[in-house]
Amino acid sequence: MTDATLSRLDVADLFDELLDRVRDLLEVDTAAILLLDVAARQLVATAAKGLEEAVRRRFRVSVGRGFAGRVALSKRPVIIERVTADLVVNPVLLQVGVQSLLGVPITVRGDLVGVLHVGSLTPRRFTPDDVRLLELVADRVGLVSQARASSLDRAATLALQRSLIPTELPEVPGLEMAARYVPGHASGVGGDWYDVFPHPSGSLGVVVGDVSGHGLQSAVVMGRIRSALRAYALVCDDPAEALALLDRKVVHFEAGSLTTVLYAMISPDRSHVRISLAGHPRPVLAVPGQPNAMLPAHIDPPLGTGHPHPQRHTTTVDLPPGAVLVSYTDGLVERRGELLDAGIARLMAAVPLAPVETVCATVMGTLDVEPPADDIALLALRRLES
Repeated sequence: MTDATLSRLDVADLFDELLDRVRDLLEVDTAAILLLDVAARQLVATAAKGLEEAVRRRFRVSVGRGFAGRVALSKRPVIIERVTADLVVNPVLLQVGVQSLLGVPITVRGDLVGVLHVGSLTPRRFTPDDVRLLELVADRVGLVSQARASSLDRAATLALQRSLIPTELPEVPGLEMAARYVPGHASGVGGDWYDVFPHPSGSLGVVVGDVSGHGLQSAVVMGRIRSALRAYALVCDDPAEALALLDRKVVHFEAGSLTTVLYAMISPDRSHVRISLAGHPRPVLAVPGQPNAMLPAHIDPPLGTGHPHPQRHTTTVDLPPGAVLVSYTDGLVERRGELLDAGIARLMAAVPLAPVETVCATVMGTLDVEPPADDIALLALRRLES
């Protein structure tokens, strides 16, 4: 049961191998693993030997019901020396003819993750040694199931992130765009995002935002805020008004989630930008014939501070042909032990008057962001020559 070679198997094969070995060791006819669906408070048949039909049916039993449910509820071993219809709820146990059952909880750091049980087709008295051996196997299954859950969570998290961060930016007449996203957390996801969408007025909506925190929870909150801002953009022609509505939403529904957002609307003729900043860093504007500069926009309070009626501002800035606008989250310019001004100065010096893919590559390569201490979202736009 502690064979190191088992660790080389994938989860499904490892469960099968463990169940085969426990059947041989305990000289039983059936063995099954039921894992806990936390949201439903139900045990789900996940792997079995001798009871494969239960897995094919994805049999479920609520915690507290039937044999496995009793094991889960008590978190203690349960033995049934004579199986009867009133003691079990899984019909497959009765169909196969199981006569005696031993079940133990599968736990990880005291938390229930499932139930492991074995059965005999002839009446049998399970001994304390049988219980201890099955508990040893359950410990191994618990470690495997934890790794399985982490893998599934990571896959779901990455799928969520990919659905929220556009892999391809839209083609927009008069503009070219490029972006980068670099996670600063081991999960590969976080609360930073960028978004580009057409506005009913013909303007182009541009968003860069940063939800406090890291990992899945921040990504989930970010997704809700991103969707809400898109909705408010449909009914507001003023970026400051849209952010004021979004602030009320964050305070009421996302309490404790401090968020910074840049929301800009680029005019239909691409000649100017109207921008509002909620606690977010000013973007860099590079204009032909002029030194690079921070966009002269007012930085209002972040979203979610709870201030009853913070005043929000919209600033209008010209976007001449050939100009490059670089928006980003603070992970790009913040460094431990360094003043923020130094990072901003480094960024301004790095932005070239060039195609946006070159802009992104130059900025990311120049600023030494490997490995990042925080998430980074970078969005570069360039007005094409008419």
